[in-house]
Amino acid sequence: MSGAAAEAPQSTPVQTLIVDEDEAGLRLDRWFKRRFPALALSHLAKICRKGEVRVDGKRADTSTRLEQNQKIRVPPLKLETVAAPAIIRARPEDARELAEMTLFEDAHLIVLNKPFGLAVQGGSGMKRHIDGMLESLAVGDKRPVLVHRLDRDTSGVLLIAKNRRTAADLGEIFRSRQAQKIYWALVEGVPKPAQGRVSLYLAKGADMGEERSRRTGDRRAAEPSDAREKMRVARHGEDGAQHSLTYYAVVDKAAPRCAWLSMKPLTGRTHQLRAHAEAIGCPIVGDPKYGHRQEDEIRRRDPMRAIPAELAPKLHLLARRLILPHPRGGTLDVTAPLPEHMRESWDFFGFDVGRDDPIMAAPDA
Repeated sequence: MSGAAAEAPQSTPVQTLIVDEDEAGLRLDRWFKRRFPALALSHLAKICRKGEVRVDGKRADTSTRLEQNQKIRVPPLKLETVAAPAIIRARPEDARELAEMTLFEDAHLIVLNKPFGLAVQGGSGMKRHIDGMLESLAVGDKRPVLVHRLDRDTSGVLLIAKNRRTAADLGEIFRSRQAQKIYWALVEGVPKPAQGRVSLYLAKGADMGEERSRRTGDRRAAEPSDAREKMRVARHGEDGAQHSLTYYAVVDKAAPRCAWLSMKPLTGRTHQLRAHAEAIGCPIVGDPKYGHRQEDEIRRRDPMRAIPAELAPKLHLLARRLILPHPRGGTLDVTAPLPEHMRESWDFFGFDVGRDDPIMAAPDA
């Protein structure tokens, strides 16, 4: 990476700009940030409140969704002095690796088979991730866009839009729950009933997101950090609590040790399936954060219920299948194969991947 010297302060005249195809579906604030990276969002909010920003002649707020060919009146702007962004050097090997992960591709989108252990986005100390690798597929200033997320240790189907318009369309499909997401997991124990519905309120633990930043340096030595970096079951109305809903079905089992679950989340909360599996007493095999309660440790001391040592100590969770209406017509239906460590576990127990998946009969609402 390399950078340039800081930009000189700028002021701009009144302009009328047109929303192009790749910007359709963007929020107004994101459109401004893309066109004017040095504009302070606080200043944008102020000029929107004063009615100085107009979309097709009408007042607009920062959350307004834009459509192609709309005309945006941009008032005089005073742009901050900021350092030019670092130039990201695309690596040819990233493009090759993405091609090897590709399950489906057309003119509008890409479906990847994300491997275990590869992050989707960057974070603290995270130098290699899917979002960064997408730079290798950029054409000019346009590059593919992430549509949804998977945990770093979750394998399987990951959807990428090739342009902003497709990303906006797919985002609306996800928000309106038109997308069916099917996950496979190997869990400890066998849930009862064999098919069910998990409906819980979840909230972030003390070391997640904003809570983590507020409590930096306030760690309790007696409590592992992982226990505080996980979602917790909360009460309705509690600050930060969000409703979460998952349908599950046992596909096969090696009772009483473990079961192969198919899971259909209808909401998309952080760590939702991992937290739900723990909540029903059947944590996902190999989960480093969930399934470490006292009752879980007691269960593992029972030789009849302990997970065999032959299984890989990796998260056994796969984003198996994604079904949704394609933004340009028809249906997108893509399935990911088991990652190597899960395939070895399926072989160990004699599970047949060709079995009918009972979760397909679960409701979509």
